[in-house]
Amino acid sequence: MISQSSSGDVAAATESAAHHSGSRRLPISAVIIARDAASRIGEVLGALNMCDERLVLDSGSTDDTVALARAAGARVEHQPFLGYGPQKQRAVELATHDWILSLDADEVLDDHAQAACEHLDLSNPAACWAIRRRTFVGRREVCHGVWRDERVLRLFNRTTAAFKAIAVHEEVQSQQPPRLLAGSILHYSFADCRDVLSRSLRYAPLKANVLRSKGERSGAWMLPLRGLAAFVKSYVLRSGWRDGGVGFVVALGRVIDSTLPRALLLADESHDDDA
Repeated sequence: MISQSSSGDVAAATESAAHHSGSRRLPISAVIIARDAASRIGEVLGALNMCDERLVLDSGSTDDTVALARAAGARVEHQPFLGYGPQKQRAVELATHDWILSLDADEVLDDHAQAACEHLDLSNPAACWAIRRRTFVGRREVCHGVWRDERVLRLFNRTTAAFKAIAVHEEVQSQQPPRLLAGSILHYSFADCRDVLSRSLRYAPLKANVLRSKGERSGAWMLPLRGLAAFVKSYVLRSGWRDGGVGFVVALGRVIDSTLPRALLLADESHDDDA
């Protein structure tokens, strides 16, 4: 059942899908992995109407994500969460077309990127494109720090490129270096500064598992140095201080990202030794 609060969004999504039904579509499958993404999924899909297929791979939403996606004209499939890399690759495998535009459920293509897609030369399957990503914390764009001038490979042909099978910080492995697509991805990932830090804490066990699978080890004495280096890089060298308090919080998040997963590994090793 669709909640009353989302009924207007469903109507808007349906109207948008109908409005674009006669437009020329590109032989591209836009694929999105999602779970409980009702707040943004309609906007994300609305910016992808130039794609012949829009596929949402849902991993168990309890909100109106699925209803909103279908109302917007998207195809919805279901898959229990496999980890970010494997989940995105599963969406790629389910797509109709070989050309893939992969986005997260909190990423919206701006008008410039949408227009640039209309003029792509898709004759070379080894070609691929990165897109500049602009990240927001709440309504504020983070213009400096480690997210400054961030570029992510998101448009590729699945016959020559694929997502690496890693649980977090997934990336596409391609045969050729990516070209840069005009425009940007607007990344509305964080509700507020608290969300920045809680996300780093939530991802730490996943990152620890990735490090463990690679056989990586790190001495306890290295952790303060890693944390200091991460903070200085984001806050000082990349001018995160210019974003004010938000820049400081982002730098703290980088400290957590660079130290906590390795600290968890050390704790596990100590526990195994004691046992």
